[in-house]
Amino acid sequence: MAGNLSHSTPATRAVGANSADVVERQGAEVLKVSTRSRPSAVAGAIAGVIRDSGVAEVQSIGAGATNQAIKAVAIARSYLSEEGIDIVCTPSFIDVAIDDEERTAIRLLVERR
Repeated sequence: MAGNLSHSTPATRAVGANSADVVERQGAEVLKVSTRSRPSAVAGAIAGVIRDSGVAEVQSIGAGATNQAIKAVAIARSYLSEEGIDIVCTPSFIDVAIDDEERTAIRLLVERR
């Protein structure tokens, strides 16, 4: 499948969770969204990453998490539009390894337009 990550530990930050670990991967910071993530908090993280590097990758597994991620992108777009920044979102599937198990996630690549 196109866009697969290697089976090594991906560089990520869990958004809305207690973990604050941040690592850069190929210029796009990976934000992992869960069902319990607050869309406004994720939106703030997306907006901050877009301001800093121009590209953010949002990953979610499952309908609830994907719903929160999509809402976050819409909110981030409104945050950034106040500063004259427009963003676009390109969705795709990605395989990720979680606890030695392959899972299919939704990947939202968010970039400046």
